[in-house]
Amino acid sequence: MVSPPCAHDPIRAVTRIAKQNPHRYPADAEAVVDANFNRIAEALAGGDRVELRGFGTLEVRDQDARSARNPESGETVAVEAKAKVRFKPSKTMRARLNHGEAAPDQKADQAPQAS
Repeated sequence: MVSPPCAHDPIRAVTRIAKQNPHRYPADAEAVVDANFNRIAEALAGGDRVELRGFGTLEVRDQDARSARNPESGETVAVEAKAKVRFKPSKTMRARLNHGEAAPDQKADQAPQAS
C-alpha cells in the first residue's frame, strides 16, 4: 500500500503539488511548501498557537525539569526543563482516522435528501 503524502514529508508534498499544477515550475511548489513550514516553525518559536483547519492544532507546551532513570545503568539523571510541541487533531481528522468517517458536522451536510 502506498502511503499518501504527509505534512511532515516536504519532498513528497512538493512532488504532489508539482504534479497537480503542471503549469507551474517545481521550484515554485518547493517555495510554497518551504514558506508554509517556515511560517509554522516561526509561529511556534514565537509561542503562537497554529491552527490548521480540518487538520489540527500545534502549540508549544513547557515541560518542567524532572528526574528520570537511565534504562541501562538504572542511575537517576536530571532532565532539564524544555519546550515541546503538542499536536491535537481536529474533529474532522479524528473522524477520518477512526474508520474513515466524515466529521459529525459533515455528516449532516451529506445526508440523503428525501424525494
